[in-house]
Amino acid sequence: MKISKVNAHLHTPYSFSAFKDVTDALDRAVAEDVRVVGINDFYTTAGYEAWAAGCKERGLYPLFNIEFISLNEADQKAGLRVNDPGNPGRTYLSGKGLSFPFKLAEPFATQLADVSAEANAQVEAMCGKVNEILVASNAGFTLNFEWIKNELTKGSIRERHLAKALRLKVYEACENNESKIQELFNKLFAGKELKSSVSDIAGVENEIRGNLLKAGGGAFVPEDPKAFLPMKTVCDIIVAAGGIPTYPFLADDAKGGYTDFEGDLEKVAQQLTERGFHSVEFITTRNGVELLEKYVSYLHEQGFVVTFGSEHNTPAMEPVELFARNSTPLTERLMQINYEGACVVAAHQHLVAQGLRGYVDANGQADRSKRAEFIKLGNELINQ
Repeated sequence: MKISKVNAHLHTPYSFSAFKDVTDALDRAVAEDVRVVGINDFYTTAGYEAWAAGCKERGLYPLFNIEFISLNEADQKAGLRVNDPGNPGRTYLSGKGLSFPFKLAEPFATQLADVSAEANAQVEAMCGKVNEILVASNAGFTLNFEWIKNELTKGSIRERHLAKALRLKVYEACENNESKIQELFNKLFAGKELKSSVSDIAGVENEIRGNLLKAGGGAFVPEDPKAFLPMKTVCDIIVAAGGIPTYPFLADDAKGGYTDFEGDLEKVAQQLTERGFHSVEFITTRNGVELLEKYVSYLHEQGFVVTFGSEHNTPAMEPVELFARNSTPLTERLMQINYEGACVVAAHQHLVAQGLRGYVDANGQADRSKRAEFIKLGNELINQ
């Protein structure tokens, strides 16, 4: 079996992305010889058609995915940090291999639309608070939410769009004068100095988020509980959309720490199985390569479908080709497991698109003993 390079988790400007557009993302994939690419935006499938057409044009194999932030109330009450290190119970989930062309029946379509609208409303409320700070600081301008929506987004508005808009407007108002920019941010950050160089766009936008938009910041607006669907509901939406519910691992942080949920590998594998998950993923740049080898090999041996991605959902541009932390190359074993995982997703979405049963059934259950058959079919599809 020829092991192609895979990146199964890429955000595009349909949510927020380092990429200028879908064309930019796919051109970079071609340049780095990444042959299988998965679109994975927050709460939206609006980029699927452009992704499919762009992949076809370039001879790439597309995977159609989605991402949610869900809430597990039992974990929240227990104070259990799952895969959001700052918020107990809050759990990021992906759906892999959704049906394309995309279709979603009721009540799931309305649930998806409502949670997306709720996320936008929270950012709009933050925009109002940013404007209050701008007025109080005599900045000479305010942010126009409709302009942000129309000029910087494809309809799904994230906190990062707000940070980007503020950076752009501050630079414009200060005529790109470095000392004026630093002076204005000093005012907006209530006396805190800008640590990043003005030319470090990603750094500046991260500081805007940290100082203004995150908890404790002057423009922070807590998310309404309505913005988080229960984990079970999110899994139901993913299955109804033809996808495979997938748990994204945080795994080890730079200091070797883990969340409460993920620290015990055998236990987390068992709990994920009990919660109905048969697929997991890793954003490899977060993790040490030895840790990846340990976690990924064990989960693969337990029968999970395992895929990797890079996200690209910050302003910082990284390679599309996957590496572990500190730009460490992935081992052959990791490359193979990621490719096999992508094969399962490819086979699943191919079957579901024809109205047939995929890797998971209508209840989200999988027969893990059939994984090898799906790898075989997916490999044939990818290499056709």
